[in-house]
Amino acid sequence: MDDRAQRLADYERSFRRAGLPLLSEDYSARSDVFNRAFPLLVLVLLAELVAALDVDWSPLANAAAVTGALAATLLVVALVNRARERRALAIPEDVGAVELALFVLVPAVVLGAVHGGWGLVALAGNLVLLGLVLLTFGFGLGAIVVWAARRLGGQLARSLLLLARAIPLLLFFSLVLFLTTEMWQVFADRAGATLAAIGLLLALVATAFLVVRLPQEVARIERDTSTLGQAADSQPLRPLQRANVGLVLLIGHGLQIAVVTVAIGAFFVAFGTIAIDGDVLRSWTGEPGHVLFTITVLDVPLRPTTELLRVSGAIAALSGVYYAISVLTDDRYREEFLEEITGQLRETFVARAEYLVLRAGGGPGG
Repeated sequence: MDDRAQRLADYERSFRRAGLPLLSEDYSARSDVFNRAFPLLVLVLLAELVAALDVDWSPLANAAAVTGALAATLLVVALVNRARERRALAIPEDVGAVELALFVLVPAVVLGAVHGGWGLVALAGNLVLLGLVLLTFGFGLGAIVVWAARRLGGQLARSLLLLARAIPLLLFFSLVLFLTTEMWQVFADRAGATLAAIGLLLALVATAFLVVRLPQEVARIERDTSTLGQAADSQPLRPLQRANVGLVLLIGHGLQIAVVTVAIGAFFVAFGTIAIDGDVLRSWTGEPGHVLFTITVLDVPLRPTTELLRVSGAIAALSGVYYAISVLTDDRYREEFLEEITGQLRETFVARAEYLVLRAGGGPGG
C-alpha cells in the first residue's frame, strides 16, 4: 500500500508539473487551491483592515478600530475551527465557503463603515482576487507557463521554420504592406494609448479564435490517446479537466505566437532602419520622423525612428493574428505546429490512464 500511495503521488506530481493538476481525481478547491493561497489571503485581509484607518480619527480610535476588526475576525475563525473540531486558531487544512465569505465580507463591512463606498471596492477586489487565485492555483497557471517556456526554444525553431516554409505569402504581403504610404499615415503618428488599444483588440481576436478552436484539439488528442493500448479503458475527461488541457494549449500556442510576432516586428525594425531614410519618411508622412539615434555601419547610415517602431509593431500584430489563424485552420500547417505540444499531452493522457488503473486497485502494487 505504501508503494501504491507513493506511485499515485508521483503521478499527481507529474500532472501538476505539466500544468494539469485537475487530472488528479482527489483535487478540490477546498484542499488544493485556496488553502495554498491562505497566507496571501491573510496578508490581503490585514492590509485591507489597516486601510480602514481614518486620518481624521485619533490614534487611539484608529488602533481600537483595527483591533476590534481583527478580534472579530479571529473570533469568527475560532468558532468555525471549533465547529470543525480543530484548534481555535489552527491554520485551516481546507478553506471552504465560510472562510472565503469571511475574507470577502469582513473587509467590505469594515471599510464600508469607515470610508463608505470603499467597502464596495474591497468587495469587488476580493472577488476578483479569489478568481485569480482559482485560475493560478486551481488550473496550475504558473506550472503551465514554466512547462511551455521550457519547450519554447524548440517550439520557436519549429514555428519560424513553419513560418518561412509554409506561409511565405505572409512575409511577402507584410513586406508589401510595410512599404505602403497608407500604413505609415495610419500608424506613424498614433499615440501610445491608441496603439496599445489596437494591439489589445488584435490580441483579443486571436485569443477568441484560439478559445473557439482549441476544444476541438483537446477532443482530438483525447480521441487519439484512447486508441492506445494503455489508454483503452481511460475515463473521459470531465469538463473542468478539458478546460485545464485547453488552458495548457492556449498558453503554449500563445507563447509561440507571441515570440513569432516579436520576431516579425524585429525584422521590420531592422529592415526599416536600413531602407527607410528621412526623405522617404518625409514623402510618406510629411515629416522626417523622430530619430532615436544615428549610426553608420559599413557606410550605411542607420536611423531608427519612433514612427518605424510604431509601424513595425502594427505589422507584427497583424501578422501574428494571421499566423494564429492559419496554423489552426489549415491541416497541413496544424499538424506540424501542434506536434510537440500535443505529443507531450498524449504522454500525460497515457499516464492518466495508468493512474486511474492504479487508483482502481490494478497494476503493480495494487
